[in-house]
Amino acid sequence: MNLKNANVLIIDDDTDVLTAVRLLMKTESKDITTEKNPENIRSLLSKQNYDVILLDMNFNSSINTGNEGLFWLRKIKELGSTAAVIMITAYGDIDLAVRSLKEGAADFVVKPWHNERLIETIKDALKKKDNGKGPSVKSSQDNIIGSELLGNSEIMQDIFYKIEKIAPTDANILILGENGTGKDLIAKAIHQYSLRAKKPFVKVDVGALTDSLFESELFGHKKGAFTDAREDRIGRFETANGGTLFLDEIGNISLRQQAKLLTVLQNRQITRLGSNEPIPVDIRLICATNIPISELADEQKFRKDLIYRINTVEITVPPLRRRGDDITMLAKHFVKIYTAKYMKPDIGLSTSAMEKLKQYHFPGNVRELQYTIERAVIMSEGEELMAKDLIFSPIEASRQEETIAPEDLNLSAIERNTILKVIEKHSGNITKAAKELGLTRTALYRRLNKYEI
Repeated sequence: MNLKNANVLIIDDDTDVLTAVRLLMKTESKDITTEKNPENIRSLLSKQNYDVILLDMNFNSSINTGNEGLFWLRKIKELGSTAAVIMITAYGDIDLAVRSLKEGAADFVVKPWHNERLIETIKDALKKKDNGKGPSVKSSQDNIIGSELLGNSEIMQDIFYKIEKIAPTDANILILGENGTGKDLIAKAIHQYSLRAKKPFVKVDVGALTDSLFESELFGHKKGAFTDAREDRIGRFETANGGTLFLDEIGNISLRQQAKLLTVLQNRQITRLGSNEPIPVDIRLICATNIPISELADEQKFRKDLIYRINTVEITVPPLRRRGDDITMLAKHFVKIYTAKYMKPDIGLSTSAMEKLKQYHFPGNVRELQYTIERAVIMSEGEELMAKDLIFSPIEASRQEETIAPEDLNLSAIERNTILKVIEKHSGNITKAAKELGLTRTALYRRLNKYEI
């Protein structure tokens, strides 16, 4: 169906949002209806058939579920409406918005949106509706341009969809995850899919900067500002101007460095060392750390006001052991890369090798898998990699034994190991794992964070 012939209903308790969408859609669609109170949905659907419904995720209504958008989405489906439902969400509700896709929503948009993108989202939803296709999170990976991110597991598909939706905004993003999970690839993908893609992407490992280097590296300096300052130098903020600045290992910077960074982020301007002249900067900020968010919340180590500043949207990258069949898929990917790099004939993965990979805990995550496959390909003399060819890092192997020692009968350790086994059994499918464990998905995620799985 052409948008010009579509009847559109928007339900949001924010009058400004209703007015903005009505003005935008006035010349784009056949008819647009606005409604502040979601409890009038039944009456509205009984009077008219709508082709598209834009539905807010949060309402101040008599229904108090904590996720009112999902409640009203289910009501719309129960009432038999065939409208394509597009959820309207704020940054903080991205996880709920992704969940709404699995409950029948056609798509979601993040406030504040770009008008052109909102119209394209509505057109795409109408096209999918005409083709009889429901929402598909799995298609998201194909749209992440230029990245090396791979994964078919449910948890990775959710991340791909988040990237697709968040990237075009200018929201500050905090990426959490263990070392070796691919946080830098996530950051690059967000930049590549953003409106700043043609501008610089600048990465800084701030955790490795001393106090004396921190300001010079990030903000630049004037000639003579300190002993070795032989010429003017621009800092990373200025280098990234118009583009994306990626601050890796943000959890390791000192409180003094945090104060300097917070001032720049609040004012959106830097002052080079040795100068009093403020310079405006326009950057999209992405930060990453392997420190759990619960530890970052300790104000003796990290300023809470800085956490809020850098954490408009949070993405948690799962460890490889929670990604099920992604392990063998990534292994095959790395085999292909390194056979080409080292000019080897085509090499396959034997059944025994794949079984060994599936049983290993991968404390070093994707990075450990990559190095393991590279080493095996270099040493390979046959047409297949066998189990004996896969030699894991002795350092990481000792960490694995400490983590899941079978003789550890501590109740927390038993619960942790049980969760790991069930997740691996279901190839990283959190929904199935939660069902077998007798937990809700939310409760299972809480335990995953608790045990840093």
